[in-house]
Amino acid sequence: MAGAGRGPRERMVFSAAQLIRRDGVVATGMRDVAAHAEAPRGSLQHYFPGGKEQLVNEAVHWAGRYAAGRVARFLAGMAEPTPGGLFAAMARQWVDEYEAAGFARGCPVAAATVDCAESTASTREASAAAFAAWSGAVEEALTGMGVPPERAGPLATLMISSLEGAILLARAERDVRPLTTVVHELGPLLDGAATGR
Repeated sequence: MAGAGRGPRERMVFSAAQLIRRDGVVATGMRDVAAHAEAPRGSLQHYFPGGKEQLVNEAVHWAGRYAAGRVARFLAGMAEPTPGGLFAAMARQWVDEYEAAGFARGCPVAAATVDCAESTASTREASAAAFAAWSGAVEEALTGMGVPPERAGPLATLMISSLEGAILLARAERDVRPLTTVVHELGPLLDGAATGR
């Protein structure tokens, strides 16, 4: 089911994000999205008059908001938040998914970037905005944990870049090792940046 409690428009955006993370933008068709969302096909044009490009961009925006919101949920689940602990939680989400359900899915923002960055300016801009939302949430969390503001932004970029690369490698290798490796290697560096503790 594509998301209980969501209206048809929200279900289609959610479904588009899920299909993009599995199949990429090019292989995700509008009919596939409607079927996955259990929405009438005719509602696609109603809700997304800009067609597939609009739907993809909204799915990318949704994914950026989701990733940014996860940062706060990860922090809320930690007795004593640390930068390394936050990064471990970010990676753990993917380790858990891959161990439970296999390696079929990646990040929808990364998929949209790979598929559309050169061909569709609006999707490239949506991807950049999604990564910025996620990075901003990580940066704010790091600052709250005592990382100096001038380091928080670069470290947020390092964390997200490392995680995205590890997701790609994990999917290629069908092994969570890249995810556990980046956590192990970056954890001490990230924790060492928290000077306010």
